Amino acid sequence: MTTALPAPPPSLEHQSPASPAGPSRLGWLDALRGIAALAVVFDHSSLSFMPEFRRELMPVFNTGRYGIMVFFLVSGYIIPASLERRGCVRTFWLGRVFRLYPLLIAVVAVVLAVQLSGFPAIRGSGGQSIVTVALAHVTLLQELLGTPSLVLVLWTLSYEMAFYLVVVGLFTIGQHRKSAAAAVILAGSAAVSVAAGVVLPVSALSGTVGTGPLIALASAAMVLTICCASTGSPVLRVFGGMVGAVLALVLVACNGTVPLWEGLVILALMFLGTAVYRAGNGQSTWRHTACAAVAVTICAVVSVCRQGDGTHSTRTGWVVAFLLALVTFGAGLALRHRRLPRWLVGLGTISYSVYLVHPLLLGVWYGLIGRLRHDNVLLEIAFYAVLLPLCVLTYRFIETPGRQWGRKLLRRGGAA
Repeated sequence: MTTALPAPPPSLEHQSPASPAGPSRLGWLDALRGIAALAVVFDHSSLSFMPEFRRELMPVFNTGRYGIMVFFLVSGYIIPASLERRGCVRTFWLGRVFRLYPLLIAVVAVVLAVQLSGFPAIRGSGGQSIVTVALAHVTLLQELLGTPSLVLVLWTLSYEMAFYLVVVGLFTIGQHRKSAAAAVILAGSAAVSVAAGVVLPVSALSGTVGTGPLIALASAAMVLTICCASTGSPVLRVFGGMVGAVLALVLVACNGTVPLWEGLVILALMFLGTAVYRAGNGQSTWRHTACAAVAVTICAVVSVCRQGDGTHSTRTGWVVAFLLALVTFGAGLALRHRRLPRWLVGLGTISYSVYLVHPLLLGVWYGLIGRLRHDNVLLEIAFYAVLLPLCVLTYRFIETPGRQWGRKLLRRGGAA
């Protein structure tokens, strides 16, 4: 018995920012999400089921970083477009909340229940109280607030949230179309930090001011940002947007769990995705965007090659993943007018579920069986055979209702 992957729904995130075209217009983005999800899942599942193959592959190709970078490029392409299409910061934040939080809350609740039951934890809370951990996760900035993500993959959502805050900040001051410049500045800053030998310890800011005070300050700043940026007052909108943007940049630079240069490259990569969107919609030129892509690539490669941490093999795996992510995104862009395999587009539709749910499934396996010493392709395939139908269910019964609630609320708000 097989479970068919759902067709992409006609939701706001699957429509073209420039026209009312339906899912087929941006189906290539869903296909890229599907590829990225498979890469990340393989990176984690191969630890359990194909350890020998993984040891040979990772030094030359980091599949996890590859998948994450493709996700970041896709987010950079679609998120600012979503904000600008709506033209309202309040509706943008509401859309993000109902897109991300329903499944996130369900996954975190399962993790906490597993921990409280005495079953081996999927990931520890670093000795912090449940209240502290929960508050940090509510902001989605937990990985930038010195709080370990309860599910490992949630660290990327912290950098996505930082990107949202910077994008909203630029939008409130009318500088949101300078995406290529933002990408180059961020990537250039990464290269300069490496050249200058700037190396900060993990969560450096938390170590200085304390995790609790930093979480409280960031939470208050987030509330202030969203409330002020969502008002009708131009002055308050600018103030709120700037507070959020500064908060995001400070946390990425001074309190990340990845090195400073990589945090800046992550933001640059997302803004590069935005620059591609602008070129495709006539808001910029392809030549300008291509120059930005070259600059970001050079700065990223120079940064990873000159930074002091890691071995030669880990650097090679990172560089190959980065370059292949750019090639994959470019290939998707080139094929955007062609009909893509329905199963791949459908996989992209449930990619958020795949991304968040697969660590839970692996956690159960670790707790019951442990990791294998030798490769077992059949178990790897069986893992996907269990994961994908489960994600179809979480998409239909958690993600889809969440989006529907959000759309109803947005329609009521528009009527009001």
